[in-house]
Amino acid sequence: MTVATTPVETNPIVLRMPPALDMDDDQFFEFCQINRDLRIERTSDGEIIIMPPTGSGTGGRNFSLNGQLWSWVEQDGTGKGFDSSAGFKLPNGAERSPDASWVKLERWEALTPQQQEKFAPLCPDFVIELRSPSDSVKDLKDKMEEYIDNGAKLGWLIDPNNRRVYIYRPGGEVEQLDNPATVKGDESVLPGFVLKLGKIW
Repeated sequence: MTVATTPVETNPIVLRMPPALDMDDDQFFEFCQINRDLRIERTSDGEIIIMPPTGSGTGGRNFSLNGQLWSWVEQDGTGKGFDSSAGFKLPNGAERSPDASWVKLERWEALTPQQQEKFAPLCPDFVIELRSPSDSVKDLKDKMEEYIDNGAKLGWLIDPNNRRVYIYRPGGEVEQLDNPATVKGDESVLPGFVLKLGKIW
């Protein structure tokens, strides 16, 4: 097993596993449970990504983001919301944990209780990635494209450093908003949801 890291300690650690040590889905889930203090993802190529703690600033932004989404989910009632501790097994085999996400209720309820308790085998309908100081914008953009390619209907990449929001939709160009006060859900996904960005900036 080789470990590739960048010189900056706060950057993600990438573990590349030899085929003999590849983990199946249950083993990877157990690996994440044993290391529950770490945020761990796995790419479609089998690389394990260990993300560093985000820091208090990003944690506060994420708290505000998830609080606003939770409030809308409770009122709307058509889906289920998740924070960054939830993992999803995408159709391409990657296991990802968006900073915030939402799944239509009928898709969630179609899963077995066992599937719901582990990394749910689906891509959320809506995902948010919130850039922290250690995140590469390019890596996050690649991740957003992966969500869309695997079935997400709407995705927001929020970059507080530059006060930008990138909006992703299937089959369309990425929309960039510079220093917006709010960003709104589409009528077909998150109708009526308005994320206020004041506390996130």
